[in-house]
Amino acid sequence: MNEKTVTAATQPLAEAGWKHTVDGRWIRWTSPTAHAGVQFDAFAAQHPTRNLATWTIWAGPNPDRPTWTLTASPRTPSALLADLTENLAHGTGTRQAQADGRERRTSHGITPLAISTVTGIHATSPTR
Repeated sequence: MNEKTVTAATQPLAEAGWKHTVDGRWIRWTSPTAHAGVQFDAFAAQHPTRNLATWTIWAGPNPDRPTWTLTASPRTPSALLADLTENLAHGTGTRQAQADGRERRTSHGITPLAISTVTGIHATSPTR
């Protein structure tokens, strides 16, 4: 993982006017409404063999109490991250399940991510 990869993955956020901050090992992008964000952990990126989340994507009232989070490793393709950030940057609302199981829209300014189909990734399961 290098600076070019991080820039490519977060370009949609910069283009959408998200706030960019650096705090030690963390680089953060926060939506204009502060109801969504992306965090990159430079330390985790330098240790790809460890089980550390390099990317954390969240939406909700604040990063300490998100409605949802998504984490990704340093091996996550930058094209997939760019698709995720593009959807996040241009979304319009979040969805939350009501107690009866139905979905309702809230006005956090972020939609559920429409993830593009990624080819070439194969899941394996243990054999018995």
